[in-house]
Amino acid sequence: MIKILDMKEISKEEIFAREEIKTNVEDIVEEIISNVRKNGDKALFEYCEKFDKAKLSSLEVTKEEIDEAVANTDKKMLDILYEARENIEFFHKHQVRNSFIINEKDGIVMGQKIIPIEKAGLYVPGGTAAYPSSVLMNAIPAKLAGVSEIVMVTPPTGGKVNPAILAAAYVAGVDRIFKIGGAQAIAALAYGTETVPRVDKIVGPGNAFVAEAKKQVFGQVAIDMIAGPSEILVIADDTCDKKHIAADLLSQAEHDKNASAVLVTDSLPFAKEVQKELEIQLNKLPRKEIASCSIENNGKIIVANSIDEAVEVANEIAPEHLEICVDNPFDYLDKIKHAGSVFMGKNCPEALGDYMAGPNHTLPTSGTARFSSPLSVDDFIKKTQYTYFTKDAFSLIADKVAYFAEQEGLSAHARSATVRKTAEENK
Repeated sequence: MIKILDMKEISKEEIFAREEIKTNVEDIVEEIISNVRKNGDKALFEYCEKFDKAKLSSLEVTKEEIDEAVANTDKKMLDILYEARENIEFFHKHQVRNSFIINEKDGIVMGQKIIPIEKAGLYVPGGTAAYPSSVLMNAIPAKLAGVSEIVMVTPPTGGKVNPAILAAAYVAGVDRIFKIGGAQAIAALAYGTETVPRVDKIVGPGNAFVAEAKKQVFGQVAIDMIAGPSEILVIADDTCDKKHIAADLLSQAEHDKNASAVLVTDSLPFAKEVQKELEIQLNKLPRKEIASCSIENNGKIIVANSIDEAVEVANEIAPEHLEICVDNPFDYLDKIKHAGSVFMGKNCPEALGDYMAGPNHTLPTSGTARFSSPLSVDDFIKKTQYTYFTKDAFSLIADKVAYFAEQEGLSAHARSATVRKTAEENK
């Protein structure tokens, strides 16, 4: 049963308390990465047989496999994928940056070029559940950024990739797809093999092994973030429907035994109603075992003195998903300092953001919303700056450049400025 905690009686440590099922993955991942770097495709085939119970003859998904998956996808689902793509594109188009040039001073030109990364690697989970939504959320911003090649990796089941994932990849415009998952997939994307191309950035969520692999290859390639277990924090008052709030909490609890579902309310009676409703709904879930473990270990209902105090708690926790389930949610939006994605009002469940609304669902977790942002078009670009000075423009500032350099003890820097001015003066 979920715990009810009163703000008057608990410490900050209890607010943040969260249990995780620990697995010592660092050494295992390090060995996998080393093996893939050394043995390439051979290692990938072996890991696929070992972990995915699939003896493959080819790592790459063929066009025929993709066409078959699309043809066999339920028409309603295919239509929804296209509609979701449209919504995601509409939102993310507003993130597209433009290069700029500044030439307001005589003899000086400065600017910044926006350049898309050339190759992006998308990791799509395929373990306890398949996530075609993650394909759309990761691939569409990359396409809008102008990425030349999008390479997707996802673990196969029985030697095949889930058809819904292939259909989503087709809709999103993914260029190449490989039947590999886990740390070995991350290693392949980071270093390349005979078949899998090396990419410039790896994005997408995964299990503890995937997260650790991304951590270990960071620097060799860029990554989006180290994603932890799913989180939701709901701020709700007693005007809300207990069934809605319980359902929203369970929408994240069913992801992972380590997931966190938190309700902060200003009403103890409402807290007790939601506590009872959670037990009722839990018993109806197909993923009851996973959700129950999450609720038991990391679920909590915090009773605050006011909704304003509930917002303070949310800012302290910095959740991945934050729902503000009150009649006047925009009264509180400017007070939210730390959250991955905010869902406003009583008719905007987190699940809407997972699939159809448009904003990205790849979000910072584990409190990293304090300094991190959702996946966006920005994740798939890089910025290059440039500077141009004429001789006259440089001569006006050369002495200052040299003086600054001398103050740092860098005489060669200083001379690279003065030598130009001296040469010009001696003509």
